[in-house]
Amino acid sequence: MTTPEGGTTAAPGETRAGRAAPPRKDAVARPLRRGPADPVRTLMHHHQELCARAVDALEIAAGLEAHGVTDRTAARFRHRDVFSLAEELYARVPRAAPDAAPAAVPPHAPARRSRTVCGALQLLPGAVCVAAAAALASVTTATPAVRTAVGASGLVLLALAVRLGVRSGPLRLRHGTGPRTAGLWVCWTAGYAVYGDWLLGQLLAGGPDLPHAAPRAAVAPAVALAFALAPAAGCAHWFTVRGRRVLAASRGLEELAARVRPLLLAATLLFLGALAVLLLGTEAVLGGGDASTPVAAAALGVLLFLARLLAVHGFPGAAAAGLASAAALEALALALVLIARLPGLLPLGVPVEALTTAVGPAAVPAVACTAAALGLLVHGLRALTGACAHWPAPSGPAEAHRP
Repeated sequence: MTTPEGGTTAAPGETRAGRAAPPRKDAVARPLRRGPADPVRTLMHHHQELCARAVDALEIAAGLEAHGVTDRTAARFRHRDVFSLAEELYARVPRAAPDAAPAAVPPHAPARRSRTVCGALQLLPGAVCVAAAAALASVTTATPAVRTAVGASGLVLLALAVRLGVRSGPLRLRHGTGPRTAGLWVCWTAGYAVYGDWLLGQLLAGGPDLPHAAPRAAVAPAVALAFALAPAAGCAHWFTVRGRRVLAASRGLEELAARVRPLLLAATLLFLGALAVLLLGTEAVLGGGDASTPVAAAALGVLLFLARLLAVHGFPGAAAAGLASAAALEALALALVLIARLPGLLPLGVPVEALTTAVGPAAVPAVACTAAALGLLVHGLRALTGACAHWPAPSGPAEAHRP
């Protein structure tokens, strides 16, 4: 390089001999490791469909929680909780155009009419059960074929009425159909509540003497459980409405869980109280068996209520598991009595026989259903405290991401 005085100087970074000088250690630029300038953008792309179709930020929060995003995860995206993260996603992602415009609801079709229809459908199983019991009582002197036909017809009509009752209103599933075996476990536990005490007594006495043995049904518990569908729907509706209000008012998943747990316990106790009134009323009017029969029916009612509540809020697998465990315990009791008849295996039937002698045959379903109901209640206190459990059909199966 030529200077104004005519001389030359070395270019920057070069020596006078023309060679490049080695760079100084302190002059080496080290690239800074920085996170992305917009950490939420990755989450936006990952949950694009959820955010685009959400009607508000709460639906996005429910979907994120269903996919395993917690308050700790939200902190990595520079947010204090899932709800504030969902609010940013809702504000930044444009809404998707609806596929079709919703049909206009005629003004002459108020919501009260649908509520009346749902209420009538939920009372229908009780009415059908009373009619079936009256029909069976009227054919006590008829031939066994006639009694069997009347009983089978009553069971079919009752099953259809229950199906109609649970497919409308608060007990309607919003997260798919669930395991197909759940219906089998419901039928088993309900059938055992009606005929299980008679069957266990016959097995312990060395019977039953088939085909001459005439099954004796427990009518009072059956009628009470059939009418219990209405208070179950009311308690489920109360829990759902309060849960969504708590979801809207909560500012974190821990706060939401702390406020939902008392709601679940209150709904369970409320249903148990209503069921106890029904059981006492039917026992007073129709009469019943031993003192443990209402306890067993109450345990079964609470088990069915918790199972349906879990299924409605997106956990049908857990509901089916609870029902299956109760059915397995009842079947095990019957199997042990039969196995004890084999040579050398008499001690296997001693526990069931001792329990039945001390308390009554209804002690077996009481123990089985109580244990299963407690298991579902403990699971519900964990599973029903998430945001995904209080929003209709969140994106993705909720159960796959909950403990």
